[in-house]
Amino acid sequence: MLWITLWNEHDRLEGFAQMNVAALLPATLVLAIKLMAAALALFAVVALGDFVWQRFSWYQRQKMTRQELKDEYKNSEGNPEIKAKLRQIRMQRVSKRMMAQVPKATVIITNPTHYAVALRYEPGMAAPLCLAKGVDAVALKIREVAGEHDVPIVENVPLARALYASVDIDEEIPVEHYQAVAEVIGYVLRLKRRRA
Repeated sequence: MLWITLWNEHDRLEGFAQMNVAALLPATLVLAIKLMAAALALFAVVALGDFVWQRFSWYQRQKMTRQELKDEYKNSEGNPEIKAKLRQIRMQRVSKRMMAQVPKATVIITNPTHYAVALRYEPGMAAPLCLAKGVDAVALKIREVAGEHDVPIVENVPLARALYASVDIDEEIPVEHYQAVAEVIGYVLRLKRRRA
């Protein structure tokens, strides 16, 4: 840019040698301003180009690859394999704890094969307590453990389904089932008295 500017002024530059000092200073000042303007224009173009390039490069670096997206999802949501394993371990612990409670039950209320709910009642309790519940394989396991420990098993399809749906483990049964459960527990206690 400086060479182009000076080349355009080459006719005047030859005249600088014959100029007196008073005229040379303003002419040199004009030439210096032109050279500075040319240099600044070039720097402005380079700076603008650099700004555009840096912005583009920054934007490209912000884009994530497919693998980075997967990794970020795993980090934020947790690794699905680990979550599944933890869920499985929790379920095993709950199942083991539940099966350990079955021998303490007063009665197991079942649908013949699909549902089983283990209840415990002792005089002085406000309401019977659900110790364990399960469907299909868990229900069969509850029945098996109950059989090993001589816990009475009573088949009552609607009550078993209703209790399974409405009560959680270690909770008292809902009020609406008091009457039906009281009849079952009364029946079981009468059987125990006869055996004794």
